[in-house]
Amino acid sequence: MAGGERFEGRRLGDARFLDCDLGRASFDDVNLAGATFSNVNLKSARLNNVNLSGAAIDDANIEGLTIFGIDVHALIQEKLRGA
Repeated sequence: MAGGERFEGRRLGDARFLDCDLGRASFDDVNLAGATFSNVNLKSARLNNVNLSGAAIDDANIEGLTIFGIDVHALIQEKLRGA
């Protein structure tokens, strides 16, 4: 997969994303409950109305990843700094 894919209105629970580039991908109204992301580029991916319950994101580049317009990478960095 190369970045820029569009996932809309799909059920991808228990899907395994391994060694792929989902940078600039768009997930809109997608169920990713139980999905696994390993060695995945999620840089600048956009998630809207996405179920991530039980999802595992291991060793992923999340710089620029937004969920509901919130920059997840920046939020995590802020939490790590104790701000």
